[in-house]
Amino acid sequence: MLLRFTKMHGLGNDFMVIDLVTQHAQLSPRLIRQWSDRYTGVGFDQLLVVEPPGNPDVDFRYRIFNADGSEVEQCGNGARCFARFVQDKRLTAKSRIEVETASGVITLQVRRDGQVTVNMGVPRLAPAEVPFQADGEALGHPLEVGGRTLDVSVLSMGNPHCVTLVEDLASYPVAELGPLIESHPRFPQRVNAGFMQVLDAQQARLRVYERGVGETQACGTGACAAAVAGIRRGLLRSPVNIRLPGGTLKIEWAGDGQPVMMTGPASRVYEGQIRV
Repeated sequence: MLLRFTKMHGLGNDFMVIDLVTQHAQLSPRLIRQWSDRYTGVGFDQLLVVEPPGNPDVDFRYRIFNADGSEVEQCGNGARCFARFVQDKRLTAKSRIEVETASGVITLQVRRDGQVTVNMGVPRLAPAEVPFQADGEALGHPLEVGGRTLDVSVLSMGNPHCVTLVEDLASYPVAELGPLIESHPRFPQRVNAGFMQVLDAQQARLRVYERGVGETQACGTGACAAAVAGIRRGLLRSPVNIRLPGGTLKIEWAGDGQPVMMTGPASRVYEGQIRV
């Protein structure tokens, strides 16, 4: 059987997107790992799947699988690509799309300039909701990693994030500390490790070592988490431009109890078919 797919990216964070509304396929971790290989497969950071909704009040179900075959709760860059995909494939004529994810319902807004704004929901700050092993909620937590004690901000944007403030992002050992943080025993479901350098009150640079993927060109939920962490510490104010290796995302957050709004591009690379 031939399965149609689209290759897309959001600021270099790349995806294989499959419509399982009009097509049918059985996915497995082994098959996803095979497709994700950049030498023998399609190659991607995440596989995005469009399915009919289980909730009659929303438009679609959105599922995300990492390159290692594990399913995850949320992906911000993927959400923007998802919105463009369902419009391009004429699965919907709406510009405001309600989508069911493993972490709840999110709202996607396709703008006239082609950018997509995503309501990423309210950040979860309680350690148990991340999940993260700690005595209680705090702006910063000490984390022992690779012989260092890091001062980290921990929160969930539907998926777990750990944000470390650094002075010089270009020279910081992301490749060394990223996997150690990702698999740290205080994060029972692993974590996305972000490293942020604040440039001024409304600009910051960010690199993210993503759970189950490695360092990527961009991470939408990571940008949201970094902006929230910086605003809560009094280092940033909304709106914040988060500059990632692949480009810039605009993040808006009005404070505790309010949703995070993320705006950025989504690009189609090519259409293809793969034999299942």
